[in-house]
Amino acid sequence: MPKYNKSQATARASRRGFLMTSTIMIPAAMAGSLAISRSAHAAGDGTLKVGLVGCGGRGSGAAVNALNADRGAKLVAMADAFADRLQSSRARLKKMKSDQVAVDDDHCFDGFDGYKKLIESGVDVVLLASPPHFRPKHLKACVEAGKHVLCEKPVAVDAPGVRSILATCEEAKKKNLSIVSGLCWRYNPGIRETIKRVHDGAIGRIVALQTTRNGGYAWHRGRKPQWTEMEFQLRNWYYFTWLSGDHNVEQQVHGIDKCSWAMRDEPPASAWALSGRQVRTDPKWGDIFDHHAVVYEYASGVRMYAFARQQPGCYNDYSEILLGTKGRCNLQKHRIEGETNWRHKTKRHWPHEGPKGMHQIEQDELFASIRAGKPINNGHYMCQSTLIGILGRMVGYTGQMITWDEIVNSKQDLSPESYAWDADPPTLPDETGNYPVAVPGVTKFV
Repeated sequence: MPKYNKSQATARASRRGFLMTSTIMIPAAMAGSLAISRSAHAAGDGTLKVGLVGCGGRGSGAAVNALNADRGAKLVAMADAFADRLQSSRARLKKMKSDQVAVDDDHCFDGFDGYKKLIESGVDVVLLASPPHFRPKHLKACVEAGKHVLCEKPVAVDAPGVRSILATCEEAKKKNLSIVSGLCWRYNPGIRETIKRVHDGAIGRIVALQTTRNGGYAWHRGRKPQWTEMEFQLRNWYYFTWLSGDHNVEQQVHGIDKCSWAMRDEPPASAWALSGRQVRTDPKWGDIFDHHAVVYEYASGVRMYAFARQQPGCYNDYSEILLGTKGRCNLQKHRIEGETNWRHKTKRHWPHEGPKGMHQIEQDELFASIRAGKPINNGHYMCQSTLIGILGRMVGYTGQMITWDEIVNSKQDLSPESYAWDADPPTLPDETGNYPVAVPGVTKFV
């Protein structure tokens, strides 16, 4: 077993350790018993009023899934920073689900505080799909008001945000509210069955894991002269670390979460990386990197190798490979080889499985839990997997090895001083129009 120096204290990190360390940050006022809100819709067959916060492609898709999940569900309110995004989404949804979409003009809320107005409008269930930076404050407001939530991934972009989410999820338990995570692969039937077999010993003891998310460039919405700097960054949120967390957090979190699941949600003891920004150098791409190669080291000596690259014209791959003492598992293909040879029987239709896709199944289970009065709370793993992604970003940005204990207690807060269209975002271009980009070996861990 390898010896650790500064990570020795965290080499015994565990699920219990993460919860204990993180919940230290929960304000004392939240420790007492909390009354269940009258809006915490429990068992019954009445209408469930749904609100959508974040009206992009994923948010609109989540709204359709919610309405498919429960014939008694109605979309009655929508909120987005941008009125044009909201209205285009409302029009599409109305065409698709005309009998279940009843969003009047006075239930369309735009701007930075639109989510507050939506929560106050009388909804029972809220779908949170805004850029990840806003997730902690949006979820906190939902749970304080007694709402059930579908919470898209990742749940934060920095450690203080993760600690906030974890505290909110503990409050949700006290209020008997469901919080279902957008880490949708945990709701994929093929992945569920494959992980069960891995946990039952089909490949023996895991000795190494590899998750790969290599692809080309993602979307970009350009820049218009009338936009303020804040609006430009919000319109192109994916490319700014304070909004997305970088793509090692925003997208690779899925692969990280699947591997963490295979490891029974044991957190790594430490991590280090070889990451950078090689081809995506134009200022329009903001301040995120274009490749991450992160090595996560576990207390047992297991290593997870996490690769994420967004460079056009290169070899692409999306996979998770688990290596064990008795065989190997191709998790994405639901296949086990070695002493046990097995493959999930259902024909695979990426990213769906069987008659329903995983995005639909997660909402089916969310709405069923509300109707049955048996809440689901995915808070622990959605917080831990997000924080593992943030750890991977920070070891890449700094070039240092960072321990789990250090990232759990990180004080780096990526929030702007204020939220307004004429306010300065936390990352500003210099006189040449270039944004400051992290430099490994120079950028400091906070």
